[in-house]
Amino acid sequence: MDTTVYQPLDNQGTGAAPAVRARALTKTYGTGEAAVHALESVDVDFEQGHFTAIMGPSGSGKSTLMHLLAGLDSATSGQAFIGGTEVTRLSDNDLTRLRRDRVGFVFQSFNLLPMFSAAQNITLPVELAGNKVDDAWFDTLVQTLGLGARLSHRPSELSGGQQQRVAIARALIAKPEVVFADEPTGNLDSRSGAEVLSFLRRSVRELGRTIIMVTHDPAAAAYADRVVLIADGAIAGDILDPTPESVLAGLDALRTIDDVAAVGS
Repeated sequence: MDTTVYQPLDNQGTGAAPAVRARALTKTYGTGEAAVHALESVDVDFEQGHFTAIMGPSGSGKSTLMHLLAGLDSATSGQAFIGGTEVTRLSDNDLTRLRRDRVGFVFQSFNLLPMFSAAQNITLPVELAGNKVDDAWFDTLVQTLGLGARLSHRPSELSGGQQQRVAIARALIAKPEVVFADEPTGNLDSRSGAEVLSFLRRSVRELGRTIIMVTHDPAAAAYADRVVLIADGAIAGDILDPTPESVLAGLDALRTIDDVAAVGS
């Protein structure tokens, strides 16, 4: 096993200012002997203008971490920040405004409105907020995502990959500080998934966006600039400039640690 790719977090990152960060972030379900620690005292930074994947075994806490960072769930203790805003202290109304104005979401299910065209689905978040669509930015997204010939089509007339590209454009239309993507290729075939991941990477490199993606797929994670590894509710390390092979090596390292711990107990 090549452990050179499996780096401790004191070597993490590229020095860019963090777009999102967690400090002692904890999520516990239940109390007493029945308590389950889904996330335990996590400290991690996510760089601005970078594409970061979060990976770990099933039940490791990767989705819990993303939900807490995005304000989709409440923490038991600790802090989560988007930019200079402490998400974990916001009221429900303030959280709603933060998610509307500063955060974009891409999910495994595309969540497009079936009665609207692709163009209407893309612009919906801006219009719901009562703001004017930036036509130049809309055109940039459409061109970057290759949607020009599909804008008048409804979701039922689009392939899965095309629907997910519309969902990405919708997530980016309000120029959010960060986009959270939860298994964005989970419902796609390998070719469509590769196209979507390429567009996500282009949105970071060409459009200056910040993306945090949860995935279980090493090939998907290899599109990112960095992979954060999580196990048993704690950050276990990270991989810079990942490849499918280095991600698999990191995951194997996590499994080895778990096996040793199981034998020791």
